[in-house]
Amino acid sequence: MKITDVKTYVVGNPPPHFGGQYFIFLKLTTDSGVEGVGEVYAATFGPHTVAQMIEDVCARHVIGADPFKIERLWREVYGRGYSQRPDVSLVGVLSGIEMACWDIIGKELGKPVHELLGGQVHEKLRSYTYLYPKEGDKVDVYADPDLAAERAAESVKQGFTAVKFDPTGPYSSYDPRQPSMEVLERSEAFVKKIREAVGTAADLLFGTHGQFTASGAIRLAKRLEPYEPLWFEEPTPPEMPEEMAKVARQTSIPIATGERLATKYEFARVLETGAASILQMALGRVGGLLEAKKIAGMAEAHYAQIAPHLYCGPVEGAANVQISACSPNFLILESIQTWGGFHGEILKTPMQWQDGYVIPPSDPGLGVELNEEVAAKHPYTGTALHLETLERPVGVTGES
Repeated sequence: MKITDVKTYVVGNPPPHFGGQYFIFLKLTTDSGVEGVGEVYAATFGPHTVAQMIEDVCARHVIGADPFKIERLWREVYGRGYSQRPDVSLVGVLSGIEMACWDIIGKELGKPVHELLGGQVHEKLRSYTYLYPKEGDKVDVYADPDLAAERAAESVKQGFTAVKFDPTGPYSSYDPRQPSMEVLERSEAFVKKIREAVGTAADLLFGTHGQFTASGAIRLAKRLEPYEPLWFEEPTPPEMPEEMAKVARQTSIPIATGERLATKYEFARVLETGAASILQMALGRVGGLLEAKKIAGMAEAHYAQIAPHLYCGPVEGAANVQISACSPNFLILESIQTWGGFHGEILKTPMQWQDGYVIPPSDPGLGVELNEEVAAKHPYTGTALHLETLERPVGVTGES
């Protein structure tokens, strides 16, 4: 079996844009007609540039290759151009390609990917959702702790047993910084109100985006500890896990990180330094399914757990489900609400979500099929990056 063709899709995600303004999908086709889909989570270049990157990598390394030879393909792409380091853009492209190869392998063998990576150990996967705004809101859900508490209670009523929120304000290219008193007060108000609203029916997942210095994050953590969040996410930037480890040593709240990390090498530093006990690899960025399985194995040896991250489309989400289903140290999975809306529409069959859990599919491969007709009707023609940071410092006394 040989890969003979690649096709890319830059798909606009209609309002309210949950998961991003667009998704970058790819499809590989073999000489026997088997097709596999993947998704690239690359935020460092515009989406059409990323699509060209996919085509370049495929032309040089993928077309004519055997999709079963994952390790060989991975090493050739990872080391191309004398790189051989965790280049987040290249590894993101590699992730989507590797994902599509596993989809092909599973379809060829008639097995879901989780059965090929050790076998299913979880019949259902506990999931969480962000607190999202609603159409018609007069205030931002992250500016009003009472509204956030109301939304959290609604999520619990839907069946979720965990909710995530990030009330600490914007992130900047000039971070890390100290949190202002305003941020400390607002953050504590959010966790207090939400804890009161959900009681012990749900875990609270406190999100940040690497805004703070270690000392600033420790100050913030002390405000949060009385309300027992399940985690404190990425309290410091990802480049220095040694600094994040200082936070981990000074708080009882488990530290979670990994959305911005690529490959086992970066996650090894997290584990070796004790920076986090919950690893949030994003399957469309980390290096793909086999790389994620290796990371999960390293984590298991350190008594750390995995909680795959999702700020992306449902193909990466499907890969997250596959790796979670076969990993003994799985903790919880990020959902975009209940996988409805455009996340359901862009697939021929939506992901199965039931009473707070995702049910892993038994269909071969990733268990999802891209609806190419829907993709064609929603082309993204813009140039925005998937995520944008403020290009100015955020002041200590004012966060807006």
